[in-house]
Amino acid sequence: MRRKAYNCPVEAAIDVFGGKWKALILWWLRERTWRFAELRRQIPGITEKMLTQQLRELEADGIVKRRVYATVPPKVEYSLTKYGWSLKRALREICNWGRNHMERIGAVETGLAHAGAARTDTQRSPVPKSRGGKSSNVITAPKRMLAAPRTPRHAAR
Repeated sequence: MRRKAYNCPVEAAIDVFGGKWKALILWWLRERTWRFAELRRQIPGITEKMLTQQLRELEADGIVKRRVYATVPPKVEYSLTKYGWSLKRALREICNWGRNHMERIGAVETGLAHAGAARTDTQRSPVPKSRGGKSSNVITAPKRMLAAPRTPRHAAR
């Protein structure tokens, strides 16, 4: 196996937990051990395929431990390894930086990190303050409800 070469330590760190999903996966795993479906619910927008791929890469890097139970249906749990726990302080600092950045640009937090569950399409979603200074919540409809109604085939033409 060929040894990797890096230009700087930041490059080595990003090689392990860089990208859109890995830091989020690590953020949730620092909290507790998760089953696959539970973890997927915590990360809106990630597909099963992508979560599987990212978890496998983190496992190969020695950051995540995968535990399979011999049950029917199979039960699989993911947790941080001792080496993975060494990222806890870095993740906390990234979170603090992100919170400061959100405040600086006026972004809002969806509350998913505190609620412990993903928002569904029909739950309330925060809306930024309007020009009048008032904020409001709106109910979002699933995309299929927003589509134009279909006309029956037998309708007059």
